[in-house]
Amino acid sequence: MTHVEDELTGQPECWTRAAAEAAGHAPALPRPGERVALVGCGTSYFMAQAAAALREGAGQGETDAFAASEFPRGRAYDRIVALTRSGTTTEVLDLLDRVKGRTRTTALTADPDTPVMTAADDVVVLDYADERSVVQTRFATTALTLLRAHLGLHPDKAVTDARTALAQPLPEGLADCTQFTFLGRGWTVGLAHEAGLKMREAALAWTEAYPAMEYRHGPISVTTRGTATWMLGAAPEGLAEQVRATGARWIEGGLDPLAELVRVQRLAVAVAAARGLDPDRPRHLTRSVILAP
Repeated sequence: MTHVEDELTGQPECWTRAAAEAAGHAPALPRPGERVALVGCGTSYFMAQAAAALREGAGQGETDAFAASEFPRGRAYDRIVALTRSGTTTEVLDLLDRVKGRTRTTALTADPDTPVMTAADDVVVLDYADERSVVQTRFATTALTLLRAHLGLHPDKAVTDARTALAQPLPEGLADCTQFTFLGRGWTVGLAHEAGLKMREAALAWTEAYPAMEYRHGPISVTTRGTATWMLGAAPEGLAEQVRATGARWIEGGLDPLAELVRVQRLAVAVAAARGLDPDRPRHLTRSVILAP
């Protein structure tokens, strides 16, 4: 079993613990009414997108998400929340250093022995969700579960559905598709982008991700036989029929969207295996991007 496979199977237990501990971490997390920016790189950026949409949609306050390298210098926030599994990512540490003393900062990390511990004002350590793999799975979803629970939006169904996602076989022949498109709405747009990234990292697959209502505005033109179009969350009316009419395969996301992401993680491993690839050794990638001064 690869590290990725081993780690992704532990997600139900990690989510259960994160949800149970959310109240204890509340002093370090955004308060209702605060203007908040969530930042990260790669997978953490996509989790930030999902969390920002959830928070603002819940009426907790204006919430934006940025890649750490693209944070707008002139914009004021009450708090910046940085997601960083390694605690060593250069762009995140640079941003935290730049705003230190001006904006309250919180870091969610997996490693307590890294520079982010002193770079941020508040730190939440999810060391039980740390990973050996380059390709992120359980840390990212556990961090998002913590933020969902903090907002009162974590359903018990998510953990049950995650176990279902791990136990049920993937749809027959899905790993043989040559193109994968992931769609989301609201907070699941970030999950769709993360799903596409998992497939690219682990399996070198041709993947795309879009807000579901945007799919008709051009991207559907490349959809054909050999395409799998996977909806994370509830689909817009009529879209499934339009996709099927192209000859593509439509995958309905019937589980909690975060549990659907677990299914995609499993698909990434399956496609990697079918192509003779090792998902623990993704091409050109390292566990953390640390740039020379």
